[in-house]
Amino acid sequence: MSCSPGEEGGPSKAAPNVNTQELLDTPSGTAAAGTTPENPVSPVVDEASPCSTSSFEMLDMESVPAPYQEVQPHWFFCRRAEESTSWLPFSREDSEKLENAWTTVNEKKEEVVIAVEGERYDVHVKGRKRYAVYWEQAPTEVRRCTWFYKGDKDTRFLPYPEDFSQRLEEAYMIAVTLDEWKTKLEFPTGETVILHNPKLIMQYQPIGLQDEWVSSPSEQTRPRTVKRAVENISVEIPDGEPDKVDHLVFMVHGIGPACDLRFRSIIQCVNDFRSASLSLLASHYKRAQQDGGIGRVEFLPVNWHSALHGDATGVDEDIQRITLPSISRLRHFTNDTLLDLFFYNSPTYCQTIVDTVASEINKLHTLFKQRHPEFNGAISVVGHSLGSLILFDLLTNQRNGSDGVPSDEPFRLNSATLEQILTRLGLQQYLDTLQAENLDLESLALCQDSDLKDLGIPLGPRKKILNYVKRKWLPEDCRTGAVRLAPGLQVPPPETSDPDGNQPSGLTVQQTQFHRAQSITSAVDYEYFDMGIGQVSIDYPQLAFHPQTFFAFGSPIGMFLTVRGLKHIDPNYTFPTCKSFYNIYHPYDPVAYRIEPMIVTETDLEPMLIPHHKGRKRMHLELKDSLTRMSMDLKNNVLGSLRTAWQSFARLPVAALPPVEEGENTTQRDLQETLVAAVCEEAESSSSTEQTEQPEIKVGMLNGGRRIDFVLQEKPIESFNEYLFAIQSHLCYWESEDTALLLLKEIYDKQGVAFEQPQQ
Repeated sequence: MSCSPGEEGGPSKAAPNVNTQELLDTPSGTAAAGTTPENPVSPVVDEASPCSTSSFEMLDMESVPAPYQEVQPHWFFCRRAEESTSWLPFSREDSEKLENAWTTVNEKKEEVVIAVEGERYDVHVKGRKRYAVYWEQAPTEVRRCTWFYKGDKDTRFLPYPEDFSQRLEEAYMIAVTLDEWKTKLEFPTGETVILHNPKLIMQYQPIGLQDEWVSSPSEQTRPRTVKRAVENISVEIPDGEPDKVDHLVFMVHGIGPACDLRFRSIIQCVNDFRSASLSLLASHYKRAQQDGGIGRVEFLPVNWHSALHGDATGVDEDIQRITLPSISRLRHFTNDTLLDLFFYNSPTYCQTIVDTVASEINKLHTLFKQRHPEFNGAISVVGHSLGSLILFDLLTNQRNGSDGVPSDEPFRLNSATLEQILTRLGLQQYLDTLQAENLDLESLALCQDSDLKDLGIPLGPRKKILNYVKRKWLPEDCRTGAVRLAPGLQVPPPETSDPDGNQPSGLTVQQTQFHRAQSITSAVDYEYFDMGIGQVSIDYPQLAFHPQTFFAFGSPIGMFLTVRGLKHIDPNYTFPTCKSFYNIYHPYDPVAYRIEPMIVTETDLEPMLIPHHKGRKRMHLELKDSLTRMSMDLKNNVLGSLRTAWQSFARLPVAALPPVEEGENTTQRDLQETLVAAVCEEAESSSSTEQTEQPEIKVGMLNGGRRIDFVLQEKPIESFNEYLFAIQSHLCYWESEDTALLLLKEIYDKQGVAFEQPQQ
């Protein structure tokens, strides 16, 4: 075969010079690119070259054309960004499922829904649409792809529409079967595709307004390279995810709609974190995966920003009316992002935020259990920035024991039916509307006002339904204003008291509940004050499960607790329903604060350094430690030499010293001993500090007696300027493999799965 670049699939230099009219005038299509009609060369002889061993062998091999083989399709989905559109392949497992369903659709002419990508998306095969399951997202297009093209400015091959690909496949089949190439294929849209040979197929764009002497499409635009089948294009097909889910993690975002410097949503950032965890499972838990001992960890995003800034609250319109017109972009950013901090400190909007977070988590939990009925693993929660404070307050005010919400029964339902409830409320006309959405009493209890509004139910009936559900169907703890007090969380008492020395009127030490009916200005007994209250008028809803671990990323929890007046956390305090807590932060994160100093006040503890996912410290940190040790050794050597010299000087013969008075001799001797002792003490203390390991210190029961504060290792470039990377440091956790590995180790250590450090 020829050794020309065209054999490798790249655009041939001779292809643009092909005369389209000559191709049409040649019946057999034997005029090759770069040849002339006066000297025609047959395809077989033309492909023989010095690269081949024998022209006769080539003739024998090519005399019988290769049989036509049907193309193997692969399914792709479209991802649209603000300024670009890209097509990404499904995994091979998902593509095979879609292909089998496509066969069923053609036979039965009925819609078939296939769960893909870890059952986070549903594909309607007949309608060629991909729908998100756990979050709101516009449906995206899906294609059964067989032919692809790539232009000069394209970074990757893009799939043709299915009808276009079908015509190309038919022309290719005829060319292979008859062994007739140099075929020109024209489409109604004006595109022209020329099949030069099996390896070289080019597409020419439609010819627009042109001069009379332009006779070839190659003279108007650069052609596109055309490829058949996904195996012939450079595309990375993702590995399929294990079906088994070992652990479920809900991730709550912080302020604003964007979660990183690329202004991506919480959905996109969680997708990145999930991908990092799958990669780390394949590398650090390889043996356990191969043995089938583990599956995967599912991460689901929890979005509360859209509910706060949506039409239901109307807060954006109220803020916009009072916003100044100058520096509009900066003011819009402030209104959309920074004001979330103030909203959370407002009793009105704080209630909206905690209700949204809790109901969204419970809704996702119920939906996940419906789609994974075999799931029996534990559940954890992750909060970033303000999201960690929201989860902290929720977990502080959960119920445990018989008063709590059972993990397998989040709602208490009796034998009453949805129809009976609506009839009792005089709203039976909305029964068909609710049943059309497959809403039962349990799912109705998870609905918010905006959900019923989307169904077209007016405001009055919505309020009746939601009020009845809250009073009758939610657990007692979910609909009362009860907030548990935690005696272990102590705040200094106020300086004022009444003339008799009694506590201010209001709550007493014996009282165990706050009620939402009380005003924010109600007097509170500050001797025992719950750090998770925030505002005493907030009804903290209950989660439908007991979290195993709470991970806080870049968290301001410590600062907010201090501002609320809390100075010390009792070492015996634990969350009522969650027994593990990790405070993870970047050393340059301007929003992050520590927790351990509020528990262990008598000792200055350094945070735990999170290991690099490759199994060692970063190079610049190792160099820094080495320089520290070198300077310490140098200091010890200098001090040791000084001590030896001073001792030698102090032991000089008595005859060499001038006579002194007895009192003066005593003073000088004391001074010498003092100096020698000081030098020796400093040298010994400096060396012992380096050699002696710090004993293990209990840091309370908030994390089961284990360490709480964990710090990431900064990157080498970040160490040059802390201020330059401060904002990036607060947003780095979503793409941090070190953070993801810490979560996986905590999760699988509890399951007894061994961790493997891959060899570098």
